[in-house]
Amino acid sequence: MALKDKLHNLKEKYRGTKMAPLFNGFHTFLYTPNETTHSGSHIRGADDLKRTMNTVIMALVPCLIFGMFNAGYQHHLAAGEIERVSSGFFSAEFWNAANFWIGFAKILPLVFVSYVVGLGIEFLFAIKKGHEIEEGYLVTGMLVPLIVPVDIPLWMLSVAIIFGVVIGKEVFGGTGMNILNPALLIRAFLFFAYPTWMSGDKVWVAEAVERTGTADAMSGETVLGALAQGQEAAYSALEMFYGFIPGSVGETSTLLIILGALFLIFSKIGSWRVMLSSVIGAIVMGLIFNQITAAGIIGENSKFYALMNTEFWQHLVLGGFAFGIVYMATDPVTASQTNKGKWIYGFLIGFIGILIRVFNPAYPEGIMLSILLMNVFAPTIDHYVVQGNVKRRMKRLKVKSA
Repeated sequence: MALKDKLHNLKEKYRGTKMAPLFNGFHTFLYTPNETTHSGSHIRGADDLKRTMNTVIMALVPCLIFGMFNAGYQHHLAAGEIERVSSGFFSAEFWNAANFWIGFAKILPLVFVSYVVGLGIEFLFAIKKGHEIEEGYLVTGMLVPLIVPVDIPLWMLSVAIIFGVVIGKEVFGGTGMNILNPALLIRAFLFFAYPTWMSGDKVWVAEAVERTGTADAMSGETVLGALAQGQEAAYSALEMFYGFIPGSVGETSTLLIILGALFLIFSKIGSWRVMLSSVIGAIVMGLIFNQITAAGIIGENSKFYALMNTEFWQHLVLGGFAFGIVYMATDPVTASQTNKGKWIYGFLIGFIGILIRVFNPAYPEGIMLSILLMNVFAPTIDHYVVQGNVKRRMKRLKVKSA
């Protein structure tokens, strides 16, 4: 008997019981549901939640693969076994199978734990509440490994995922009901609960090299971590744009993130208004800081000088800015819903994100916190946008009636 038939039989056998969501979830994940409507008029579309989630995952796969190569590259670079890449994005030194397999071995467990723990929580709540299993965690499960350090302990990641899914999502009713982005909430939990693992000076760790007997590990500081300490950026603009720098697994390559953004915009899943307005907000804040340092208001002895004096456009390729605005700020559940609200929402994310990045030396990355902050204010923004539209229409009605 085919697997499809076995799952269908199990689904029918347990229909109406608490275990029904479990078998139905497996069946609909692997196969297209064979149930159709029989009466009434309905709007039919080719897309559904599962296809939407799969489209976002496809946009994330290049970042995942690049992150595997970069993990191995940073390992060999820290071990002194290779020279820094300088020959462009398609450099043979970077796209080396040895780099990939080291990164694969480090990152695959993160992906595995993310899906097993997260989907396990979703299944438990679906069985407990008696509702269907939804595909919302498919994207969250891929986002989480891409926004954490490659050396994060698996038990620590598991605890954070349980917190993020239960407190950030299931408490509010599940997929489509949460007010905060679950992936960012998981990262925020790690940041506040285990700050030394997320601070930026222990992101890339090279494992022990057996043949040389290197003890334990070596760590490399991120670009933002160095700038926060008042040091010069040790990487060129092209290295930062391509992603040949230390950082969280999937956040380093701005080039691939831009390609992913174009794919999401073309598929009409990601909002170009949120992305563009976030970039504008970051540029405005960056320009303000550049003018402050140029005018001498902040001296070189200030601990904020290095990040404030960073060229405004460099903020766009540093840290998790690009990844955050493309894959998480555009979350249709937690973002603003109105067109005007999206412009305001995105602008404030970029503006506040760079502000936090500069004035938070303990953790020089503000995009996570700015997105979570604006997630909270998104309904308020939409409320005032809608009320503004209502007031304008009421005024037009009064003018016409007069």
